[in-house]
Amino acid sequence: MSNKIIITSTVNADIKKVWDYYTNPIHITKWNFADPSWQCPFASNDMRVGGKYSARMEAKDGSFGFDFEAIYDEIIEGESFIYTMPDGRQVTANFNNNGNRTDIIIKFDAEQQNPIEMQKNGWQAILDNFKNYVETN
Repeated sequence: MSNKIIITSTVNADIKKVWDYYTNPIHITKWNFADPSWQCPFASNDMRVGGKYSARMEAKDGSFGFDFEAIYDEIIEGESFIYTMPDGRQVTANFNNNGNRTDIIIKFDAEQQNPIEMQKNGWQAILDNFKNYVETN
């Protein structure tokens, strides 16, 4: 059984905008990377149970890249979703309406290759990038 890692953020925007920016590929490509030296040149999102999420993440200098993919297990439109990555690890994302702010809680299964703190910091950096993108657009 793998460890669960939890990351959170409070975004200064209403839940409808936050959900749209988090799930719409037009926006995903603008925030889905942990560091400014990285980019997300392509994303697709078939937002239905059994549908596939896919995002290309790569270093801008072309030195390294990978495809992040998952299949949706459960979706509550505008509130939450659960998806499973090809290695069987699961991710749960909850979006909670907090007036004109939205609380995001993401829980995911840790992988075995990298230290938990490193995984948590990487995912948190992406979520922080998302928060910044939403609040400045």
